[in-house]
Amino acid sequence: MPFYRRLTASLALLTLSAAHGADALPNALRAADPDQASVAPAWPLPAMGSAAPLELPASIDEARAIWQRANQRVAEFPRGHVDLLRWEARQPGAEGATPATSAQEPMALAQALHLSLRARPDLFVHAGMNALEQADVRVRFATHVRELQHAWIDAVAARQHARLMQEVFDTARTGSELGQRMVNAGNWSQARLTRERLLQASAWSAAVEAQAMEHGAREHLARRLGFWRAEDLARLGERLPASLPALPERLSPGSGLEDATLEAAVLRSHPTLADDRTKLQRQAEAVNPQGWQAWNEAVDRALVAMPAPASGGPLEPPRIEDLSLLRDHTLARTAQAGSGLLLQVVERRSMTREAWASLQVRHASALHAQDVVLELQGALAQETLLRYNGMLQSTWELLASARDRLRALDQALQARRDFWRAEADWQALLAGADYRRADAPSTAGATTAAPAGH
Repeated sequence: MPFYRRLTASLALLTLSAAHGADALPNALRAADPDQASVAPAWPLPAMGSAAPLELPASIDEARAIWQRANQRVAEFPRGHVDLLRWEARQPGAEGATPATSAQEPMALAQALHLSLRARPDLFVHAGMNALEQADVRVRFATHVRELQHAWIDAVAARQHARLMQEVFDTARTGSELGQRMVNAGNWSQARLTRERLLQASAWSAAVEAQAMEHGAREHLARRLGFWRAEDLARLGERLPASLPALPERLSPGSGLEDATLEAAVLRSHPTLADDRTKLQRQAEAVNPQGWQAWNEAVDRALVAMPAPASGGPLEPPRIEDLSLLRDHTLARTAQAGSGLLLQVVERRSMTREAWASLQVRHASALHAQDVVLELQGALAQETLLRYNGMLQSTWELLASARDRLRALDQALQARRDFWRAEADWQALLAGADYRRADAPSTAGATTAAPAGH
């Protein structure tokens, strides 16, 4: 079910809203007070690792002893080196240990909307408004909902993207640490270890960039919600859902809508279009048919006489010579009003076709990334694991397969994000807002392809 239709009237307010109080004005005064302390939380970065040369064993006997001790530990785990390093990382106090997650109820989009509207009295309809004023509020409300949806979608997707990039980094760090043990045991050259360290360095950059994107997306959502305290921002991160909603299997433009009625629905949702059409009809009835014919003929003559842009001369606009037509103010006003209405209608109809086509493409792309690319990547990862267990592929090929699968997961995430953004755009258009043309498909989660292994 689309986001816009899941907004309900009865929702429990979040704990976060208590800090803002029921009265917006005192909260605004507190936010504007420079003496109100608001300390930004720390954002720890993942450890980069060392690029210093290793201290190699002093003799072949020492190298053999190191290798034997390492293999004895590896034998305790079903998938060898990979499971060993993951076990080590999970130990208390170990670098990269997974932090405890919050058990709080995630913030739903509708709850975010309630919070954002506390500081927007201009988006409420009230008694005493005429129909045109209420229609204007509804259009601005639809625009606000769309922007809030985009901010919420981006924040949730950025959080998930940051987690995936951290896993890519952890996988690359695993390969680098295994490589260090191979060099210690005398089985690898420094060149092979350097390649693993370069993979780790690239993954670190991607993880840090993803963390910065998550922070920026969260700040954008906090601005939409009216949060001004830094501690509210930290709690907001804990309250976001772990992932975006699942994709609908079938795409529908809306209840009672079909391809033939989409443009009509969008035209009816515009706050002034029907009124402008009625006014134009009345104006056109006051113009005699001969006047319209004379006007059209004058326009045709002006267009024929206009120099072509490629003629080499200066650009000149078309010129109407018949002053009697211009002195007919009723005719001139009607022609101008007709031109303005036509431009609005052309724009709205074009927006409808573009938005609906974009939503269909985003839906198909997201399903393809989820049901085809991700499934194929998962099958390949499973085959790689089987071959690794059969000692037909190396540990580094297994790690490369894990990185590829994480990237496929991230591509599916970005495709899902783009779909839900397009869905928000479509629902806002149906509600009367303008269509904000989407950018190119998101590359927020794209990472530079790394070598597949050794």
